[in-house]
Amino acid sequence: MTGKTHVVVIGGGYAGVMAANRLTLRDDVTVTLVNPRPDLVHRVRLHQLVGGSDDAVVAYRDVLAERVRLVVDTVARIDAAERSVTLAAAQDTLDYDYLIYAVGSGSTEPSVPGAADSAYPLATLEEAQRLRTVLDATPATAPVTVVGAGPTGIETSAELAQAGRTVTLVCGGVLGPYLHTRGRRSVAKRLAKLGVTVIDGSDAKVTAVTRDAVRLADGRELPSKVTVWTVGFGVPDLAARSGLSTDAVGRLLTDETLTSLDDEHILAAGDSAAPSGLPLRMSCLNATPLGARAADTVLSRLADEQPDHLHQGFYAQCISLGRSAGIYQFANRSDVAVWLHIDEGMGARIKEMVCKSIPGHLSGEAHKPGSFRLHRMPGGVAKRRQMLSAHRADAPAAADRAV
Repeated sequence: MTGKTHVVVIGGGYAGVMAANRLTLRDDVTVTLVNPRPDLVHRVRLHQLVGGSDDAVVAYRDVLAERVRLVVDTVARIDAAERSVTLAAAQDTLDYDYLIYAVGSGSTEPSVPGAADSAYPLATLEEAQRLRTVLDATPATAPVTVVGAGPTGIETSAELAQAGRTVTLVCGGVLGPYLHTRGRRSVAKRLAKLGVTVIDGSDAKVTAVTRDAVRLADGRELPSKVTVWTVGFGVPDLAARSGLSTDAVGRLLTDETLTSLDDEHILAAGDSAAPSGLPLRMSCLNATPLGARAADTVLSRLADEQPDHLHQGFYAQCISLGRSAGIYQFANRSDVAVWLHIDEGMGARIKEMVCKSIPGHLSGEAHKPGSFRLHRMPGGVAKRRQMLSAHRADAPAAADRAV
């Protein structure tokens, strides 16, 4: 050992890169970032990759600090007792003083018959590239069905419709569950203008998928040459396989400083973190600040200071609706959508600004560590405490109901 503190960051997405860059604030800290790909996946642009207007990757040289060592590999196991991780391809181990777990999220295995074999998920770069190849080989007039009416489903439907595809969006419930009623109406209007057929309501649930059709709960069968599956996200099971405490979804359980409940040398950030069992919504809005917060906890400990607790002072959701329209949905501090939203062309411009700002924040932190401040915005502390209190009060009641 060199006498320096070595931090290993698992996962090179928004949270992991932010954490790695921020840790270079101290000269006595060395950082290794382990990621299965040699480039950053710009996940908020995956629907554009599918539509053919972007490749959805950013070179690490543009967003990663020079002092961060990049290891292109996958972590097979975390050994908390030995403070080491085992690399899958290299079949080697990396020792650490602190570990930041930022493995992100991906597609869940669909339970609907036929979906695993006949539908195309869209949560990772490889899945988006595969779908793009399939679409390129499919006639433009062939029917495309998108299953799932969250942001990914909405954005993909709009992108493909604007490219001239015949698209049906099957919601499995309401269109844009997160959106306020007013925002939902705006999105529905825009999708209709693009020619997207939206099927929502209680009967809009998929019961089976074949190579040429999608079957619904009410007996309808929709012709579908390409079926895109955007229902739900899951997280890798690395933490659980390594014997660490996780929530029911598999996110690493932490306290409010993002420190693992099992080991003070392990922290979590991004979609794979479950602070106090009350995780933030999986989104880029939360991932980057969580990465900064996890790094700050490590830096505070190294400085013999008490780490700050997590809080979030601002919530929103931004959805593109093709290349010329979008919606920016505001929310309150409980992350519940409110009536206020910005749509049409201004919504598209805000969405594009957000997409460009993410690598901008990462690059800024790479060149000037400690400059990112969004996770320290005033407000949100009281609301987070209120939500935690309600969550803890409900936990015993939920356990009693289960019994």
